Amino acid sequence: MILQTILEGLGLGALLVLACAGGIRKGAVGMVHLYSPEVQDRCVKLGLTSHKKIKRNALIFKAFCVPGYIAYVLVCVYGINGANGFAAGFWQLLVILSVMNLIDRILIDGYWVGHTNAWTIPGTEDLKPYITTKDKQKKWLFGTVGMAVIAVVLAVLMTAFIH
Repeated sequence: MILQTILEGLGLGALLVLACAGGIRKGAVGMVHLYSPEVQDRCVKLGLTSHKKIKRNALIFKAFCVPGYIAYVLVCVYGINGANGFAAGFWQLLVILSVMNLIDRILIDGYWVGHTNAWTIPGTEDLKPYITTKDKQKKWLFGTVGMAVIAVVLAVLMTAFIH
């Protein structure tokens, strides 16, 4: 079961990669809502986007990705794996979300954003690294703790819903 759950986490990570790839398909400005306010302001100043478009893209990203990720993990854990009760649901949710968090931190933030030009926005190169060491520390902390909190909340809700 642990291997299946890890594979499901890899699937969720793949969905995140696809969402990011879709977001930057016409250039990294499409995902500038994930960048620091300094980068966002520079993009607006350069005429690459507007604050209104940045907010709109952020809302669209959250409106599709967050419910999609939640649906994915719930279908995997409770639909496919047949988890029953808090403990079984919690550990599976935590594993899937943690694998996705690792993919986000290591592959997306660490490699893709940090070591390729795919996320470079022309005219903002002087603001690199886009993800600073302080940002990385916050993302590791909040990502790790956040995934545990999300797993607890979803497991509690599903336990109440199922019983």
